[in-house]
Amino acid sequence: MHYITKYPKTVTLMDGVKEKIYVNKKTGVEELHVVVKENVEKIQKILAQEGATKVKFEHKQPFQIGNGLSIKLKKPWEMHVRLFDIEKGLVSIQAEVEISRDYLQHLFSQRTAVVYEIESILKKHKIEYRVWNGRISKYIQTIFENYKIKISTPDIPVFAWKPMLFMISTVGLMYLWKYLATI
Repeated sequence: MHYITKYPKTVTLMDGVKEKIYVNKKTGVEELHVVVKENVEKIQKILAQEGATKVKFEHKQPFQIGNGLSIKLKKPWEMHVRLFDIEKGLVSIQAEVEISRDYLQHLFSQRTAVVYEIESILKKHKIEYRVWNGRISKYIQTIFENYKIKISTPDIPVFAWKPMLFMISTVGLMYLWKYLATI
C-alpha cells in the first residue's frame, strides 16, 4: 500500500530569493511549518472537526503545545499533527503522514512531512496561513515546483495490534485455565 503526496521543492522567499527544499536520504524532506495567526484552541477545534484525536504516546518536540493530534486517512495511513508556540499570537503547525498507530508497523515504518494536507484544512475553514522554512528562517512566498513523494508500507502486511493482543490474551487465559485445572 502506498501514500502519494506532493511537497514543495523549489520556492521563492518573501525577499524574492529562490531556494530549493533539501532532501536527506535518511530523514526525508526538510520540515516546513504552516504558521497561522490564531489561538491554539481554535486550531484544535478545527482539527477536531476534521476528525483529529489526541495522541496518547508520542515523542514530544521542544516548544510543542500539548499532545499531538492524529487524523485518520485512507487505511492504513494517518496524519500526525503537532502545534508549536513560536511567538505571541502565532502558532506553527507541523504534520507528517505515517502508518497509523493502530498497526504494529507504525513503530518502524516510513513517514514523510506534509504541507498541502494541512493547507487544504485551513483553506476549508478560511484560516489565513503562511509557510515557514526554519532552516533559513524565512517565509515562503511562491512554490514553483513540487517533489512527488510516495511512501510505502513494509513488505509484510500491516497487523492491527489490538485484536492480536486480545487473541494472545485469550489463548494465554485458556492455557492458564487448563494448567490450573490439572493441579
